[in-house]
Amino acid sequence: LFERLNQVKVQTIFGLPGDFNLSLLDKIYEVEGLRWAGNANELNAAYAADGYSRVKGLSAIITTFGVGELSALNGIAGSYAEHVGVLHIVGVPSISSQAKQLLLHHTLGNGDFTVFHRMSSNISQTTAFIKDINSAPVEIDRCIREAYVFQRPVYLALPANLVDDLVSSDLLSTPIDLSLKPNDPESENEVVSTVLELIKKADNPVILVDACASRHSALAETKDLMDLTQFPTFVTPMGKGAVDEQHPRFGGVYVGTLSKPDVKAQVENADLILSVGALLSDFNTGSFSYSYKTKNIVEFHSDHIKIRNATFPGVQFQSVLQNLNSKIAPVVKGYKPYPVPSLKLTTSPASPETPLTQEWLWTKLSSWLREGDVVITETGTSAFGIVQTRFPSNTTGISQVLWGSIGYSVGAALGAVAGAEEVDKEKRVILFVGDGSLQLTVQEISTMIRWGLTPYIFVLNNAGYTIERLIHGEKASYNDVQPWDHLALLKTFGAKNYESIRVSNVGEFE
Repeated sequence: LFERLNQVKVQTIFGLPGDFNLSLLDKIYEVEGLRWAGNANELNAAYAADGYSRVKGLSAIITTFGVGELSALNGIAGSYAEHVGVLHIVGVPSISSQAKQLLLHHTLGNGDFTVFHRMSSNISQTTAFIKDINSAPVEIDRCIREAYVFQRPVYLALPANLVDDLVSSDLLSTPIDLSLKPNDPESENEVVSTVLELIKKADNPVILVDACASRHSALAETKDLMDLTQFPTFVTPMGKGAVDEQHPRFGGVYVGTLSKPDVKAQVENADLILSVGALLSDFNTGSFSYSYKTKNIVEFHSDHIKIRNATFPGVQFQSVLQNLNSKIAPVVKGYKPYPVPSLKLTTSPASPETPLTQEWLWTKLSSWLREGDVVITETGTSAFGIVQTRFPSNTTGISQVLWGSIGYSVGAALGAVAGAEEVDKEKRVILFVGDGSLQLTVQEISTMIRWGLTPYIFVLNNAGYTIERLIHGEKASYNDVQPWDHLALLKTFGAKNYESIRVSNVGEFE
């Protein structure tokens, strides 16, 4: 298991110890290059695994039977909803204990050892409950492959009595096949020729890029489509970072009625929309306020393609886009590029003592970000505010817009900074979190300190759950939180080399 995870570059493993996984955890230290993160709780570990996977493409979390695995499930459900590949490994009681239906701790007291596995099966791409040591290597390979290929969580249960048994290492000499199965050639060619026909007839087409372009590794193909066609290209809030925002054909963020007027007009008046990797949730679409004037919509998805009202199940977008790009040049030869909306950002002139505002902050941020940054925004004012920040090239945006679990971003920042450090030690990881959200998962900052990880953490102190106030209960006490001394947090968690700075006006921010 751990040799295979190391082979696919999963080098930090998240989770907590528990008596049914302790012998398993011993094995991590036998594989050179692996790190056991040791989280503060299982929910945070699941968030961290999600953030790590968004940077590296796959992650692993280990919990113990019952009490541990259930604490992680909110985070695992978020990974399922948002297409994030996570291998959830659970240390379970021995096979003999299960067979005898012993009244063990961490059970429901009814002899049912499969109940938690059944719970997880609803939010997993696939599951495996290892009972036969001889089939374990093949099952482990299958689980890793499915988590990576389908970008969804996978559940793997390992009984405590099996982890010290030996198996053949033969499979380790052959890398796990992580490639996609080929599309049916006839279906793919029909899709490509139909799309080319639509493009040929269009005068004012646009490309709209969403989250699954990132999650299912179609960013290179999307960039080629943008370069080859020169069509105006927009992203959704969940697609932020999926397109180079410095590209001359990038037109901004489309969020239905919440879009800038010129962005809204250009997208909705297009006569052809090429939508790549759409996840059409309420927050991602401005409360379902997309108002396309055309029925000429092509949706490219990881497991199907939709053209107008026709659906092509099982046709995967990566191969389709490669095929389309290889044939598109002569078809777009006569296209006269429409101008894209202006993206010039200017912060209003303000004297140094002017108090900070959301509007000023998110616009100003554009000039501080740099190429290669990983930017994480909490479900709250940050996730909405970042929409108006223009990213440099090669910036990764992480925000849980669909699942929207409050506190997600702090755990995800730990995972992202651990993964970023393994990719490039110079990569900056920058977290924006509200004072309310921070209180749910703050202890994961302790794990960052433990491993010497150095993110930037901006705590937006809005005195309570501000996004909730805007939805309902502006003055309601249930949207209040106990004020914290945020500047004392790093010291409290034992940090040695750190800075804590209070910023309350424009001058201090500058």
